Amino acid sequence: MAQATKLRTKCPECGSSDFILDDEMGELVCKACGLVVGEKAMSEGPEWRAFTREEKESRARVGPPAEYSHYDKGLYTSIEVTRDAFGRPLSPEVRRQMWRLKRWNVRSKMHASHDRNLMQAMNELELLSEKLHIPPHVKETAALIYRKALNEDLVRGRSIPAIVAASLHAACRITKTPKTLREIVEATTRSEKEVSRCYRIILRSLKMKMPIDSPLDYVLKIAEKAGVSGEVQGLAVKILREAKVNRAVAGKDPTGLAAAAVYLASEFKGEKITQKKIAEAAEVTEVTIRKRKGELVKKVNLAAL
Repeated sequence: MAQATKLRTKCPECGSSDFILDDEMGELVCKACGLVVGEKAMSEGPEWRAFTREEKESRARVGPPAEYSHYDKGLYTSIEVTRDAFGRPLSPEVRRQMWRLKRWNVRSKMHASHDRNLMQAMNELELLSEKLHIPPHVKETAALIYRKALNEDLVRGRSIPAIVAASLHAACRITKTPKTLREIVEATTRSEKEVSRCYRIILRSLKMKMPIDSPLDYVLKIAEKAGVSGEVQGLAVKILREAKVNRAVAGKDPTGLAAAAVYLASEFKGEKITQKKIAEAAEVTEVTIRKRKGELVKKVNLAAL
């Protein structure tokens, strides 16, 4: 409980000007009569508690949170070379000194090979994320994976763009973002073989366990690219769920299964769409769609869905 003095002048019930602010309930209460004169008050204090002065100072925060996708985590130093903190122009002597400080500040960042590597890698990750429309939280996860790989000395002797692409692929699998390895390779300058090798090295060295991709994660993406209706999407999801119950999805490529389910659902709903169009949307072959479709027809009873 905290004493409130400037939130309200007088109580409408008894006229008292003595109030108590309940931080836990967010209520402003009159101390004399107990009337709740304000609700849903915003707490302006920190979300943590401190019991000593040293603990309070150590938990104090200023500025934006750290971002792993920036090589310096966004915690950079900016040196003004023309004016001081009050906006007054600097003298020529002080201005020359500020220029020297700014120049050496930039040189100190580029001196270590670790920092130069991170700058190049984070720029590559930014370009790759923009091309593939990667969400910010996935990009941050990829940056964190790359930093761990760099600390384990996995980048030495290997291509930085390949390690970045492999880290992004691992982040997409961890966050269940429907981006295939082929899509990531097409957006970068390295070969699929090189990126796959780097991906395996990252998993083995960092002891990472990837979740198994589900065909359900790719249905929406394939359906939007192919231009099918929402009814077809819903039926494709039901087909895949029924196939999972009947153990028809084990060991199969999730993208091919999702494409076959969309094609099978479109046939059942009477929407005319070719296998070629769905194959291009899913980036698989028409042969794969036909094989997976035959397996789904044997395992799933469409009439019961």
